[in-house]
Amino acid sequence: MADPSTLMPILIAPNAKLRARARRVTAADDATVRALVPRMFDAMYAAPGIGLAAPQVGSDLRVVVIDLVPDNTPQPMTLINPHIVAASDELATREEGCLSIPNQYADVTRPGRVRVRYHDLDGVQKEVEGDGLLAACLQHELDHLDGVLFVDHLSALKRNMLMRRLAKDMKLKAEG
Repeated sequence: MADPSTLMPILIAPNAKLRARARRVTAADDATVRALVPRMFDAMYAAPGIGLAAPQVGSDLRVVVIDLVPDNTPQPMTLINPHIVAASDELATREEGCLSIPNQYADVTRPGRVRVRYHDLDGVQKEVEGDGLLAACLQHELDHLDGVLFVDHLSALKRNMLMRRLAKDMKLKAEG
């Protein structure tokens, strides 16, 4: 586990960087990505979380790290320039939270199954297909690459209530 003092800070909404569209990773970004990915995993595991997109740590690159830790066994995935190539018509609703919107949760409805094409750290093109928690996590993290937060999938009323609660929590934390 990384030294807490060296962990990358996770940006908290309404930070404007969370609303920016990330740019495609190119070959020129290789060294940056190789340095970024382990630090993203450290920040994600320390939070603790199961997914983290580069914009959440202030990077403008299309990079996502995910580890659902099935059966308490780490299975880290690094997705570079990921995009959804197929999504089911069948929808699924599950509770979501976000490291950039701490301690706030809401039911979000998304396609129940997705297939995502991406490149790994070695530049090899791969695909992952998921349902359940993996499908929700993939869609949630890919949304971050386009400046979309899970609260954007909620009604305006629910979104505003949740964001007001976050602002209140952050104010209390700053005072405390």
